[in-house]
Amino acid sequence: MRTIIEPFRIKMTEPIKLLTRNERVEALKRAMYNVFLLDAEDCCIDLLTDSGTGAMSTRQWAAMMLGDESYAGSRSWKRFEASVRKITGIDNVLPTHQGRAAEGILAECVVQPGDIIPNNSHFDTTQANIEYRGAVALNLPCPEAYDTGTPSPFKGNMDVAALGRCIKEHGREKIPFCMITVTNNTGGGQPVSMANIRRVKQVLDEHGIPLVIDACRFAENAYFIREREGGYEGRSLLEIAQEMFSLADGATMSCKKDGLANIGGFLVCRDDEWAERFRNLLRPDSVLLFRGKVSTREQQKAKLIADEIAQLDGVFDRLPAAMEIFLNGEVNPKLLNQIKLLIPQPGEENEVQKIDINRAPAWLLEALPGIGEVKAQAIIDYRQQNGLFNNINELLKVRGIGQTTLDNIKDLITVAD
Repeated sequence: MRTIIEPFRIKMTEPIKLLTRNERVEALKRAMYNVFLLDAEDCCIDLLTDSGTGAMSTRQWAAMMLGDESYAGSRSWKRFEASVRKITGIDNVLPTHQGRAAEGILAECVVQPGDIIPNNSHFDTTQANIEYRGAVALNLPCPEAYDTGTPSPFKGNMDVAALGRCIKEHGREKIPFCMITVTNNTGGGQPVSMANIRRVKQVLDEHGIPLVIDACRFAENAYFIREREGGYEGRSLLEIAQEMFSLADGATMSCKKDGLANIGGFLVCRDDEWAERFRNLLRPDSVLLFRGKVSTREQQKAKLIADEIAQLDGVFDRLPAAMEIFLNGEVNPKLLNQIKLLIPQPGEENEVQKIDINRAPAWLLEALPGIGEVKAQAIIDYRQQNGLFNNINELLKVRGIGQTTLDNIKDLITVAD
């Protein structure tokens, strides 16, 4: 039976810094409105990246104490290598400190100026590594990806017809490999179907072009395939992931995403000649092939990551509360009504989601124009002392709120039953 209760205990908390609205405005001014210049501690909800945002298991933390820091022949490396091979089915495994390092090695060894690298959508670091080599990172998302108003189960798919036209226009010699990013991060994290990956592979095989998967969210993609693609019901996520990788000639991976680790990544490939070129570049940069700038404690931990992903059906216990909102790709009206989430439909006028002044916390009230920290607290104090507001005009009884302030926010607030 499906449940929205997570089957794990939260054994540790990390305090976060909460800023007032005015403090956040001042922080943005200091950063010249460039969010990359903000101090991380000033962002209590950081949506910059999905890297390193997962919590590790007790087994992973404990495994770090078993890390073998031997300078050569480390047990931790052997375990890590075996786990990666189990999931991908690919023998040549090279460790890297992050996914972008794997992309950099791939680009430097294989990509030449003027080359074309097709993808459903390139992640930004992938695009940067390709363009640094003087090549073109070409995005070929499926047409549905551009239609935000129409539901589609696999909007992360590649446009196979466009891929065919690209090969015809530029020729095999200008396309050293093609990529598919699963899930399609730049395309909003949309999943890619197994059928689409298979069709892309068939087109590439006709021209002898290798397929490289950007696998940072491969486990999540396997989950969506099982939930949404016919013929995969009841299949384990490991089996689905293995089938995905069986269609690839190589893969780049950041373990900071579906690896649920703090650091680490890898580059895998089937071509032995490619692998030797990768190793030759990795050697002077990372000294030893089995280190890749990653401590063996991290590899020991990552080995357990691979073990746990090998039993992937538990990885997405963090998702059911969100996923239960959708039934077979359709919105579940019952749950949608409970959480009062507004999803505008095509042709509908987008209504503003109003703030309920009877229930809104201080930080949400502060978001209203003209309502700072002091007035937000005054609103909360009033309703605690006098009970819930009967109508929005009753705000005029709150100290510090006059008719001008009310006029500025009256279309943004409501009083729920």
